[in-house]
Amino acid sequence: MSTYMTYFVTMPILNADFAFSFAHSWIEGWNQRDIDAVLSHYADDFELASPLIPSIVGESSGILQGKADVRAYWNKGLAQIPDLHFELKEVLTGVDSITLYYRGHRGMVTEVLWFDGTGKVKKAWACYAIDIIRVSNEAIANFS
Repeated sequence: MSTYMTYFVTMPILNADFAFSFAHSWIEGWNQRDIDAVLSHYADDFELASPLIPSIVGESSGILQGKADVRAYWNKGLAQIPDLHFELKEVLTGVDSITLYYRGHRGMVTEVLWFDGTGKVKKAWACYAIDIIRVSNEAIANFS
């Protein structure tokens, strides 16, 4: 009996041309504050997970489903950050996925994006860098 998890590939390892084209279009959409352009990359029922969701829209799970809910979340977020600008640092490819590594207003961010068979994002996870110096100092302060 195999101990490996079964995984169904919907879009094989993504090539560099697709990944770079997607990344630059995605970053440009955000830097132009064009939510429609950004959402054009996503399936209608996609899932977004972000640690910022609870504080911006009050969804305690940190997960939203579908373009309508994500649009409301992104609109609220953009209203709070009038000078939003993303600087793309790296694009990584994987099976059915790419990871965008960029600098945003909170520091370094990764967006891990999984694609369906049509080339649209079906799932996205956002991860934000922590301030290691601040965390280390607080940990030292808390244990001193």
